[in-house]
This record gives sequence, C-alpha cells and structure tokens, in this order.
Amino acid sequence: MAHIRKGDLVEVIAGNDRGKRGRVLRVIPERDRVLVEGINLRWKHMRKSPKAPQGGRLKRELPIHRSNVMLFDEASGARSRLGSAVVDGKKVRILRTSGKPVGAAPAVKEKKAPAKAPAKRAAKKPAAAKES
Repeated sequence: MAHIRKGDLVEVIAGNDRGKRGRVLRVIPERDRVLVEGINLRWKHMRKSPKAPQGGRLKRELPIHRSNVMLFDEASGARSRLGSAVVDGKKVRILRTSGKPVGAAPAVKEKKAPAKAPAKRAAKKPAAAKES
C-alpha cells in the first residue's frame, strides 16, 4: 500500500522548503519522488517558439524525494505517521495522530455481470465413409 498518494496533504520535513505544506499533484514511484503544489519551485527558461511566442521564464514545481515529505493531519494541525486499519472489510490508511482515514474513500468499482457466452454450435460429425 502506497504511503503517499495523489491528492494527499503533506508537509516538507527537509530541504529549502522545510515547513511548507501542499497537495501532492503527482507520484513518481520509479524514482521515489512526489510533485507537491507550490514546493521546490525553479525557473524554467523558455525559448521563443510557436507554442510560446513570448518566451521568457516560468516558475515550475520540480519533484522532491518522498522521504522529505510527511502526511499532514488537518484535524490536529500536526504532521503524522501513517497506519492502516480494516474498515468494512477494506484496508484503509489512517493518520496516527487522530486515527482518521486519509483523504476520501477510494471509489468502489462495481463488478459487471459476466456477459453471456454465445451458444455453442453443435460440432460437425465426420461424414461416415460411404460403402460402394
């Protein structure tokens, strides 16, 4: 089960942006990084092109390592470790500080009824050899 997911509210615990909070915009599990809204802003220099006729400099968020962020519990106003519990037969992530579930409950996918298989055709019997 992933500790940090898209949409979670996190607080930066290390680096230049220490103490800042933001929502996770994207998780990059291959590189153990997360993209957090308003965190790790860097200048992106854009050359003039048909897509950007003005060119210039843009502020962009760059990913930071997932070990440098921690979930933030809005109820208690403090950062929190993550736990898990089984609720209604489903494993959910809970915040250790308040015991409340993290974020919205995941959408439950309804199982579709299996489609009826087409009626099988009767197998052709091999024609009996004619005796002449």
